[in-house]
Amino acid sequence: MTDSYYLRLAHWPRDQEALRSIREKVFVEEQQVPVELEWDGLDPECLHLIAEDQDANPVGTGRLLPDGHIGRMAVLKEWRGRGVGGALLKGLMEEAQKRGFSTLILAAQLQAMPFYEKAGFSAEGEVFDDAGIPHRKMVWRQS
Repeated sequence: MTDSYYLRLAHWPRDQEALRSIREKVFVEEQQVPVELEWDGLDPECLHLIAEDQDANPVGTGRLLPDGHIGRMAVLKEWRGRGVGGALLKGLMEEAQKRGFSTLILAAQLQAMPFYEKAGFSAEGEVFDDAGIPHRKMVWRQS
């Protein structure tokens, strides 16, 4: 497997099967998030990015909610450490800025906080539980 991948804007009605497959593998299967918590009904109104390999197989995704929250960042295990997550985050941040957001918010799993800090996010508030996983609110403000 090569490290070649590309990002594109996804269209929920057309791409939901691919987006769901990534999130099911990462969140539901790997992290044991209850399926009813993963599918919150917000996806049709979100902007989604998808990372695909050279053969158009989905390898990662993330979404931007209409209120400027970034969420559901997921990269398949075999693709982690190859820059896919960073590219998705950068792409979502760029899309948010195009839409006029100067502040972005996300809920980071504790082990992922250094990843988001590298992109300029800062932790705020206390640790909280989301789907049985400790998280912390992180905020990015345009300088």
